[in-house]
Amino acid sequence: MDSAPLPEAPRRALVTGIAGFIASHVSDSLLRQGTQVIGVDRRLPDRGIAAVNLRSSLRHPAFRYLHADLLHHDLAPAVAGADVVFHLAGLPGVRPSWGAAFPDYLDCNVLATQRLMAECERQHVPRLVLASSSSVYGQTGDGPCREDTATRPISPYGITKLAAEQLCLAYARRHTATTSVVALRYFTVYGPRQRTDMLIGRALRAGLSGVPLHIFGDGSNRRDFTYIDDVVTATLAAATAPACAEVINIGGGVGTSVKGLLETVERVATVVVRTIAAPPQPGDMSTTQADTRKARRLLAWRPCVDLTTGVTRQMEWIKRSAGRSGKALCS
Repeated sequence: MDSAPLPEAPRRALVTGIAGFIASHVSDSLLRQGTQVIGVDRRLPDRGIAAVNLRSSLRHPAFRYLHADLLHHDLAPAVAGADVVFHLAGLPGVRPSWGAAFPDYLDCNVLATQRLMAECERQHVPRLVLASSSSVYGQTGDGPCREDTATRPISPYGITKLAAEQLCLAYARRHTATTSVVALRYFTVYGPRQRTDMLIGRALRAGLSGVPLHIFGDGSNRRDFTYIDDVVTATLAAATAPACAEVINIGGGVGTSVKGLLETVERVATVVVRTIAAPPQPGDMSTTQADTRKARRLLAWRPCVDLTTGVTRQMEWIKRSAGRSGKALCS
């Protein structure tokens, strides 16, 4: 398809996986800029993590929540009239994707994506922004990954994320396409509302509570930690970027070892993080690091929040959340 000009800010947006970490932040930012937001999620909005993550969005008059499963629900009413669809729903996690849970990953990450993409095509939605993952790369050596680096995922999860990418890009590359696609390969996103099973939150809670932290391997694995505010900025920029069918890395651009991260946590929180070593897990990549030059060129984006600042903000949020709930910190 030819690249058509897109509005500077979407009038109406559909955000899938709205109760999740990244999507709830995207929703808050869209609402602040005056966009009407329809949020879709199979989780009930007034329970558990959804109630926490959507505390702000649910109070906003321009927000509407749709309790639905993308795999089975009629998507036409939700998609109708959208200037952009942010497809941020998906089943996360490398380690749980092995074995019996794999059909769930296929359903959530591949089949649901195909249904949504097809509906966007039918309704001529101008742009779909897809949440992808650095897991599509697999083991790549020590240097930063470019978007044209070979994709060799080493986990079932990574395979489903790559399949979702390729599905959406295949739709967008057809000569009859009506929906352009930007797939964002996020690198280890962290910050307030991060899932409790992710490393930075676990490390902070372990240090603040004194409970030992289980780490997999010897701590030499390196990750490109990317703060949530930077991810939201890139995601919103992708809604209007000049593109037809693109994949773009979104990462902090700096590789930090697990050991280095724990040193940052100890310095920021003035604690000692006690650790218990566990064997490396299948599917865990030794190194992730993003080459972000394409993001700078197409999105006019670069990361702004360094690791120390980001970890400090996440620590403050964890303390506030524990104070509100009255629950003790735990790893």
